[in-house]
Amino acid sequence: MHIYEELSSLFQGELDTSKETLETYSHDASLFELKPAVVARPKDVRDIQSVVSWVLKNKEKHPELSITPRSAGTDMSGGAIGQSIVLDMTAHFNEVTKLSRESARVQPGTYYRDFDKKTIDLGVMLPSYPASRDLCTLGGMVSNNSGGEKSLQYGKTDQFVTELSVVLGDGNEYVVKPLTKDELVRKMAQNDFEGKLYKKTFELLEKHYDEIHAAAPKVSKDSTGYHLWNVWNRETGIFDLTKLFIGAQGTLGIVTDIKVKLVERPEHSGVLVGYLRNIDSLGDIITTVLKHQPATFESFDDNTLWLSFKFFFSFIKKLGFKRWVKLAFQLIPDGLMLVKGVPQLVLMIEFTGNSVDEVEHKIDLMKEELEVFPFSYLEKDETEEKAQKFWIMRRESFSLLRSKVKDKHTAPFIDDFVVPPANLSAFLPKLRVIIKKYKLLATIAGHMGDGNFHVIPLMKIEDPNERNKLQPAMKEVNELVLEYGGSISGEHNDGMVRGPWLERMYGPSVFGHMKAVKQLYDPKNIFNPHKKTDADWDFSFSHIRKNF
Repeated sequence: MHIYEELSSLFQGELDTSKETLETYSHDASLFELKPAVVARPKDVRDIQSVVSWVLKNKEKHPELSITPRSAGTDMSGGAIGQSIVLDMTAHFNEVTKLSRESARVQPGTYYRDFDKKTIDLGVMLPSYPASRDLCTLGGMVSNNSGGEKSLQYGKTDQFVTELSVVLGDGNEYVVKPLTKDELVRKMAQNDFEGKLYKKTFELLEKHYDEIHAAAPKVSKDSTGYHLWNVWNRETGIFDLTKLFIGAQGTLGIVTDIKVKLVERPEHSGVLVGYLRNIDSLGDIITTVLKHQPATFESFDDNTLWLSFKFFFSFIKKLGFKRWVKLAFQLIPDGLMLVKGVPQLVLMIEFTGNSVDEVEHKIDLMKEELEVFPFSYLEKDETEEKAQKFWIMRRESFSLLRSKVKDKHTAPFIDDFVVPPANLSAFLPKLRVIIKKYKLLATIAGHMGDGNFHVIPLMKIEDPNERNKLQPAMKEVNELVLEYGGSISGEHNDGMVRGPWLERMYGPSVFGHMKAVKQLYDPKNIFNPHKKTDADWDFSFSHIRKNF
């Protein structure tokens, strides 16, 4: 089937089948490779509707047809690649159409960095703050229910989305937003496609209400499966379909417009940095820190620290000479502190306030309480500028490692688990045993306040021996995470890498409800197949990249 020719008469935007484009769009930031047949850049909603309607019409005769929405392609789970039609939302769906101090309406292809600049001028922000914020888009953040450093204080993306426009499986665009019980009843009474969706969704969620709510992961961050427990709340009487589409990775429909609420941007911030000699008392430390309600609570391990000192001059040069010299001198005292012993963990506790004095006061109170624990060093950096050296270590260490180890490549497959913070003292040593067992070159860094850690090994995936480590290592890590009451993904979502583990995490019954939702919203499986509940490890493994 010649998709290009078929779509040309229906599509107002650009259709691209060039070799270079198809190669570029066959990858995201994951391990996987799926080459599309065509990359389509929709000009407006009618283009998206036309593609959906055409695929539905031809799906029975051509079962390989599907649609994968994509924006910046920073997805680390394989969620932004597909073998048929890839919809690139960044070309034309990239405008902030409304902006005030309270809220914004924005198209999914809008880069977060551009949106953030606009909100700075108003003194507000969308605080999801993912690590990929300089590269990602608002659509990707919604698709993955992104979080980051500031999620501890503000929550993830789903806390800020108030309304979505979505093209669904009948080819029409609908608006979803929180509904009262009376509004829901009126929706369900509609004798049309939308009314039937609302009715069947509500019936499923109401029938299995207790089971679904009991299955919700008992952690502060999670991006696994479909968050059915957040859609219908008996106590409040609120039914909110935005909670179903946020984090769905484009597997239930295509988001075309996003409305978000904004919060006031803090004027000042500072950090207390602690070098922790051992993690025996980590649980008590976390409890103590969280009582003080920090804005962020981050960490990185001894491997990250050594890497930062070893290669500091190599990667800080990109900041400019003056800044490079300044930060290099700032780091010298910290390097000298290592004579007291290499810490197992470095903890970064950030506070915000309306003045430097307010921030410093919060840091002083925190420092006083932490001095009873086995820290070799507690450093006050009461301004954002002074704390920057540690943020560079935390944010840039992995990129640095990747650039210095030329024969190995990013292998994000155990990269985003969450464990209740109280369990970390017991969990982390066992995690390090697994990493050592499989001889994985990796650093451990994470959002300590949420118990959310990122371990992204560098591996020579072209080597079959290395590639064959993936499944057994992933199994051991995932089982360990579940043993300690965690979730296999906090921010990076399921896609092709964790989707095959959803039944293990939720059990056959709740996983069955999630599959039923996929079937209800996408009965012909046209939206982003082989992801989330539709994922299969044999398929995923057979599509691991061969060239980097």
